Amino acid sequence: MNAIRLKLYQNLVNYKKPTSFQLKETYPLPPYSTVSGMIHSVCGFKEYKPMKISIQGKYHSKVNDLYTRYEFAGAVYEEGRHNIKVKGFDINKKTGVKKEKYYGIIRGVSTAELLVDVELLIHIMPEDEKLLQIIYDSLKNPREYISLGRREDIVRIDEVKVVNIDKVEREESKKLEYDAYIPVDMFREYEYSSNATIYNLNRYYDLIEVRKGVYIRQWKKIKVIHGVMNRDEIWEDVEFLIDEDDYPVFFA
Repeated sequence: MNAIRLKLYQNLVNYKKPTSFQLKETYPLPPYSTVSGMIHSVCGFKEYKPMKISIQGKYHSKVNDLYTRYEFAGAVYEEGRHNIKVKGFDINKKTGVKKEKYYGIIRGVSTAELLVDVELLIHIMPEDEKLLQIIYDSLKNPREYISLGRREDIVRIDEVKVVNIDKVEREESKKLEYDAYIPVDMFREYEYSSNATIYNLNRYYDLIEVRKGVYIRQWKKIKVIHGVMNRDEIWEDVEFLIDEDDYPVFFA
């Protein structure tokens, strides 16, 4: 079977954990939903295209960066509570008359974790094989700069390659060359050695109508092991996927 392999580089990046606010914590690797969103954006897909994704990578270090945070909740301006006053209007729904109104914004300082010198190894296998060429061409000749993580987290593409993937069984164990997201149900306990962190990552979402005209995203999640390079290993005599250049593949 064929897949597209990407080798990417990012200088400073934050793959934000959805539950972190005051300190924007980052995942060690981009979640599946983030990578899938990047591919859909690059290709201009207007609807979800099912695809299997394998994510591996490494980074040099982690730093904290200060940024200015603005909080706006549509609240009326209160002196002592808000430090920015914004003029607006309140419209009477019955009469349509505009009434002058002042809103309050809170400005403060927050911190974001940033990964430094990130190298990523990503495999993408769309369910529809016809999309392989579209994805390949879109990544080789992007319409605009590609970002992964925040909008400002620009990606440098070092390689886009169509590779063949096979299932193999090795007589010797294989250590990970990169950190990797490995689905917890991919290996049995005696097939893979790790004491790593387990993450419950967003994979894709369905739009659920909660009331007429109002939709929310219901996320499909997947549990993965954060495999650690040069420490975790796949035991001998275990079947796993590998590409033509001997990189293991952990599709989810």
